[in-house]
Amino acid sequence: MHWPSILIPGVNNMSLPDLMIRPRRLRNSATIRRMVRETVLTTADLIYPLFVDETITEAVAVKSMPGVSRIPLSQVGDAVQEVAALGVPGVILFGIPAEKDAVGSGGWDADGIVQRAIRAAKAACPDICVIADACFCEYTDHGHCGVLHGEEVDNDETLINLQKEAVSYAEAGVDIVAPSGMMDGMIAAIRTALDDAGFSHTPVMSYAVKYASGYFGPFRDAADSAPSFGDRASYQMDPANRREALKEAFLDVDEGADMLMVKPALAYMDIIREVKDATQLPLAVYNVSGEYAMVKAAAANGWIDEKRVVLETMSGFKRAGADMILTYHALDVARWLNEK
Repeated sequence: MHWPSILIPGVNNMSLPDLMIRPRRLRNSATIRRMVRETVLTTADLIYPLFVDETITEAVAVKSMPGVSRIPLSQVGDAVQEVAALGVPGVILFGIPAEKDAVGSGGWDADGIVQRAIRAAKAACPDICVIADACFCEYTDHGHCGVLHGEEVDNDETLINLQKEAVSYAEAGVDIVAPSGMMDGMIAAIRTALDDAGFSHTPVMSYAVKYASGYFGPFRDAADSAPSFGDRASYQMDPANRREALKEAFLDVDEGADMLMVKPALAYMDIIREVKDATQLPLAVYNVSGEYAMVKAAAANGWIDEKRVVLETMSGFKRAGADMILTYHALDVARWLNEK
């Protein structure tokens, strides 16, 4: 249908449909904007990482991650109670052991730092969801994510150790096992081991799509996990690849993963959306240490409004398809949301 042109002061050749279609009407007030908001961020979307250090008795600040500290085992209970009180439903644990060896045997020690932290967290707050990162970079004296032969990580020998680590976490009372080492077949191996040990009810959150990223730098300070030589490009994904992300995700779905993860998050919004659309599993994203540190540095210099930028970023993750957001901002985000 042809609409006749009408004249309004200062505007020429304006047609009637142009006057009728005004998206700004739904942005006119804070109340209306809230009513029509498509993506709603809540504290239930958040998971808070904790670094538990076997070698300390007081919290130690991580210099490259302002606001983040390594904590001793004695503070785990208080930490998870604070998390729960803010409405954040879960934590993910990373351990820094007192001793390391070539194969990372501390990872499956029944009295290891993460195993004790799991027990402490559940004792202090039974309803908190405790997730344990399953990898070996914190436990090996070379900093790589598995058993080495020469300078190569042996995939299949590492799978055997991952099975032992996952079962030890389940025996300690973990709620979710989260393997992050990007070993081929790790989900099938862990699922088999958990089922055979009587833990068929324990979910597996797979770091299915984990890139060999420059954004991980500050984490390696926090977890004391930098490789002593080389890098992890032979087992983590090339940041340039998109199709490979879907291949990895589908493999882990077929192997029995209960949840998937994309890591890092901020530079991989396209991957988050594609994995979300392609699979039927809940999707986590990891807002990693480098992403966190950049925001903190810019805010400290007065270049950005930290609260505004962080909340915008979190909403962006959720809009892209994230069901869960692992982030060092979690406690601040929860406080800001609770203020509302």
